[in-house]
Amino acid sequence: MLKMKNNILKITAVLGLSAVLFTSCGPKDNTPLVYFPDMYFPVAYDPLMKAQDAYSDHENEIPAFVKNNGATGLSPVEGSVAQNKDGIFAEGKLPKNPDEYNAGYDASKTVSTSPLNPANAEKDIERGKFLFERTCAACHGTGGDGQGPIVQSGAYAGVPNYADREITVGSVHYVLTNGRNAMGSYAGQLNPGDRWRVAMYVMNAFKKGAATPAATPAATPAATTESTETKK
Repeated sequence: MLKMKNNILKITAVLGLSAVLFTSCGPKDNTPLVYFPDMYFPVAYDPLMKAQDAYSDHENEIPAFVKNNGATGLSPVEGSVAQNKDGIFAEGKLPKNPDEYNAGYDASKTVSTSPLNPANAEKDIERGKFLFERTCAACHGTGGDGQGPIVQSGAYAGVPNYADREITVGSVHYVLTNGRNAMGSYAGQLNPGDRWRVAMYVMNAFKKGAATPAATPAATPAATTESTETKK
């Protein structure tokens, strides 16, 4: 009797398991409840559009999104450092073709003062030195003579000596921003304000202090400052 009961239990278990297997391999027209649906239906958010759930019709009620009219592109966290904290750069003014580049470069050579606050000139130049030695000196040399370790190794040549160049703080900033000849843009390595600080240091250290800002902000005409926001 006990043996018969055991056989019945075994048969029941086999039939139950078979039913589960056959059911799981069947049509998917009536799919079961899905836990953690985000893992199965990932949502690609457009940061400027209202977020829509791919698996539900309910309104997205995440508080941060609601406060932003549903958009998922949120504002920077309070206290974070802005990339353009000096507020002196406009991406839309970057040159888009060789003619614009050449015209901008020529205009940049007329700029002899930085748009940064002249009261902070000493600190700005000090930071410019710090950044120059870590970003530029490998080619330009710590003395600005174009004899950095990369040049001395023979791997690269043709880096000019600043002392022999007709440059201004504006033209140095322009080249840092847009590149020139074999030198590429350093806009990805230095933020807008720091590019001016490096340019100020170059002029102060290698061109006898010509980069120090004017005594008052009024010394730099508004139109000139605006035209050089994207220039080196």
